[in-house]
Parts: sequence; structure tokens; C-alpha cells
Amino acid sequence: MGRWVQLATEPDLVPDRHGAAQTDGWRGRGHRPRRRCKAKTIEQAYKLAETLGIPLWTQDEAGPYQAIPQPGPSWQPEGEPARQPHEYIRGGTAKLLTLFRPATGEVRAMGVTSATNAILHPWLKTELTAILATCLPAPTEIVPGRRWADWDWRPGADRLDEILPPIRMALLWDNLAGHHSADIVQWCTERGILLLYTPISGSWLNMAESLQRIIVGRALAGQHPQNAQEVIAWLEATVRGWNAAPTAFAWGGKRAARRVRARARALRYALGGSGAYTRHPIRRQRLAA
Repeated sequence: MGRWVQLATEPDLVPDRHGAAQTDGWRGRGHRPRRRCKAKTIEQAYKLAETLGIPLWTQDEAGPYQAIPQPGPSWQPEGEPARQPHEYIRGGTAKLLTLFRPATGEVRAMGVTSATNAILHPWLKTELTAILATCLPAPTEIVPGRRWADWDWRPGADRLDEILPPIRMALLWDNLAGHHSADIVQWCTERGILLLYTPISGSWLNMAESLQRIIVGRALAGQHPQNAQEVIAWLEATVRGWNAAPTAFAWGGKRAARRVRARARALRYALGGSGAYTRHPIRRQRLAA
């Protein structure tokens, strides 16, 4: 056996039924330049898109959530704690399709029992059409920030501006196979919707996940739904309550600060004997042979 660490060659830790995990494929050696480009573009979108007049929405499918006793606190009279049955019958599962605009805190969501493309894509098209109706009209001429080449890091992206309309809104979502479907991608690009995909292990870049944790915690913590429809009703009711007094999200926080510090450290070269450092490595003097 030896002392070598054995690593999996495929992402089998999170399989998709009988196939591989739905992640963005990568082949090669060394670092993942695509991952860095994607993360940088997403951070740029969070900071600049709204200031350029481009509404930024994030999308995710939360769940599945089972109709079983859910852990968490609940409101009960003093001395009468809630008691959950130790024997129960599973009442099905539910998911929450979510669209979230961090700049305003607005949420558009729908509870479902399944989130297949046949269900997700029609719902997305309906909601995105309604959102586009509230956006500013497309500019008559291409302006900086609304060009596809300003956001697409792939080679040849400048040619997209010749065949696609100016960008009117941005949609950030996970890198699942269904999100790369030719039908939904073409539908979005033809309407000026910029699609941004989170990279591998980059779900923390999607603010919709933070919003969903809040919604699910408020709706299900400490409760015992009897069936999937009850789970859906509670989730959708909580979303309506959130929209009555939404809270805007801003990009930043401890994790983003750590990334900034890590990038700064990468440009420092420590010097022995003190706390000094240089921005460029000192060239070593070669000894004559």
C-alpha cells in the first residue's frame, strides 16, 4: 500500500443518482484558473452591477425538506415544552425555488415537491419575464458595464456584443447541469440576462443560500409538518412575511475579508531577522563555477 494518500478521481462523494455529481468539469494539472475567474466575476457583480443599472438576482433550490419533526426551538408556555413523537410516518419532501435580489431583499419563491427542469425552467421564465418588465429599457447603444465582454472571462467574448442585446439584468446560480440546458441559456441571453455560475465548492458565493437558511429556520424550526403540502404552505407564508419587511444584503463579511488578506499575503515575501517583507522576490546571486 505504501504511504501515499489515495484520492478519488471523480466527485463520487456527492453522486447524482447513478451518474457523477453535477459539478462543472475540470481536467488538467495545477490550480483551477477558471474557478478564480468565476469567483472574481461574481464578487465584481455584487459590488458593481446595481450601480451600473443592472439588477442582480441570485437563484437556488432549497431542500429537500421532509415532513418529519424538525429540530429547533419553538414557542411554548413555560413548563410545557413541545414534545415530538419518536415514531412517525414520512409525509413526503418539499423544495423551495428561490429568486433573491440582495440589493433590495426582495424574494420570489415557490414551493414544489420536485425541482426538475420541467418545473424549474417554466417558473424561471415566468418570474424573469416579470422582473424584466420592471427593469430599465435596453440602451440604444452599448455602454460600458452592459457589454458581455465586460463580464465574460472566456476568450472571444467580445464577439457576443455583435449578436446579443445589451445586458439588462444578471442571474447568479449554481453550476448544475440543468442550469446549462441550451433552452434556458438561449432564452436568457436573447433577453439580455447575464448568467453567472458559481465554481466548484463556491456555493458560499450565492447569497440566496443565506436567505434560504433564514426562511427555512423561521418556517420549520421546532415544527412537525404532517405532509409536503404543509411544508410548502409554511415556507411560502414565511416568504410573504419576509417581503413585508425585506432586508437588503451587502457583499462582504468575514469570509470575504479573509480572501482579501490571503491575496495580500500572496504578494509578500518574508525576510529573515525582522518583520520586513518585499513585494517582489529578491534575486539570488549565482556563484561562479
